[in-house]
Amino acid sequence: MTNIINKEEMRAAYDEVRKDDSDITWAVFIYNDDNKITTGETGIEYDEMLNQFADDARVFAYVRLITGDEMSKRAKFAFITWIGTSVSAMKRAKVSTDKAFVKQVMPEYGKEFLADDKSDVAKDVVLAELGKAGGANYGSAR
Repeated sequence: MTNIINKEEMRAAYDEVRKDDSDITWAVFIYNDDNKITTGETGIEYDEMLNQFADDARVFAYVRLITGDEMSKRAKFAFITWIGTSVSAMKRAKVSTDKAFVKQVMPEYGKEFLADDKSDVAKDVVLAELGKAGGANYGSAR
């Protein structure tokens, strides 16, 4: 049985992040007080997304970043699973089983991350990994 409260709402947030003409670059999906996954906030600034990653939080995030070089810019997507360092073992285990349901709603991404330290999902780290997953760079900018 899925623990997602509203798949349609979650899919709408995912689709908004994927739109080329949208300013929204990230969406987070969080556990509510009933231990169910619900759509959280969306936003534009990457650091605002990182603010959702608290030590006691379990968060799934979907983010759009622009990668490439001066000859080829393209949107790439990352799927981030955040499990804060203060999350209990039982809740940690629940995340691993629930992640499969979340990924059914948002199946397209270039790179997946699992983190409990914000430095592991800092914007420059995620951009570098997406760049590696994105294929060839033809330009000279590095």
